[in-house]
This record gives sequence, C-alpha cells and structure tokens, in this order.
Amino acid sequence: MSQTLAVLASGGGSNLQAILDAIAEGRLDSEVVLVASNKEDAGALERARKVGVRAEWVEPGDDYNERLHALLLEADPDLVVLAGYLKLISAETVGHWKGAMLNIHPALLPSFGGKGMYGIHVHEAVLEYGVKVTGVTVHLVDEEYDRGPIVAQMPVAVHDGDTPEQLQQRVLKTEHEIYPLVLQWFAKGRVSLDGRIVSVAGSPNDND
Repeated sequence: MSQTLAVLASGGGSNLQAILDAIAEGRLDSEVVLVASNKEDAGALERARKVGVRAEWVEPGDDYNERLHALLLEADPDLVVLAGYLKLISAETVGHWKGAMLNIHPALLPSFGGKGMYGIHVHEAVLEYGVKVTGVTVHLVDEEYDRGPIVAQMPVAVHDGDTPEQLQQRVLKTEHEIYPLVLQWFAKGRVSLDGRIVSVAGSPNDND
C-alpha cells in the first residue's frame, strides 16, 4: 500500500508538481490524498484539480487552525508535506503529526531561517551576507519556524553576480530534486528519529 500524503501550499505549487511527477514516473511510492491552501487562488490547488486530487481552500478566520486540523484528520495522511506553506502550523496539529510532518526551506538551516525568511527574501539575505554556498533543507516540523530536526540538505553554489531571482531558480531546481527523494525514504521506512537526531538507513542517493 502506498504512503499517503497531504500537501499544504500557499503558492504556485512547483514542489507539489515535482512530487506528482515523481509519483507518475514511479520514483515515489506515494499517493497525494489532499492538497490544502490558505490562499483561494493558489496555483497548487489548480495543479491538484488537474490530476483529480482533492483540493481545498481553508478560508481565513479565527478558527482557521481548527478547520485545517479537522481537514487533515479527515484525510488521515501518513505524512503532512509543507510545500511553500506560509502559515505557522498550530501546536495541536504539529503534535498530532510529530515526526510525520515535513517542510522544505530554500537555504541551509539553521542559517537564513525563521519568521520572514521565505521565498525571495531568503535569497536576498544570502546575497547580502555574502556566503558562497547556500542550498536546500528538508526538516521535520516543530512549533517554531524552521527549527525542526533536519532530515536532508543539499548545497547550491552562489555565483558572482547572482541576482536573487537567478539564485532562487537554481535553488528551486534543487528543491524539486530533493523533496521527492526524501519522501521516498519515508515511504521505504528508512528514516528514524531519536529525540532531535534523524537517521537515514542506506545510501543517501538510493531511493529503493
């Protein structure tokens, strides 16, 4: 039986598309059972609808967290996958999926993470600071932005003369490579968590 995924996204959904493509190509033994967004016009919802995946807009309001939590409980996924989701997840929801909720961040955490560090803002900060290597981090989610245990990281070189937009595109390409790979590790039961220490059995690049 395939691993089931619920994907939360606030934007265009390119990481969702990378996951859907990996499933279609047989590289990821999973099924996306729900895509939910806090944005009614999120491109991720349209991507889900095009392939017949349940797509739900969770309308803003005082009870937003409760309604999102109920939606996730109804879908009952093995993993909750954050793919450009820009709201802080409630402690109740994080606790329910502890060790089974993942986020992808466009930098090498713990650098360039935290509140306000998302999208192009991350790449602007990287260039302003002057580092020569940035990258991508996939981590488990806890109650703080970008502080959960790290599952995998992949470096991306910063080139002289890079604009934030150029750097963003190279990092995004790497995101599309690493996220399906990490999800396959979970599908194969290769990931274990001991406190804040994540271990992955086998070769890091092996998706079997």
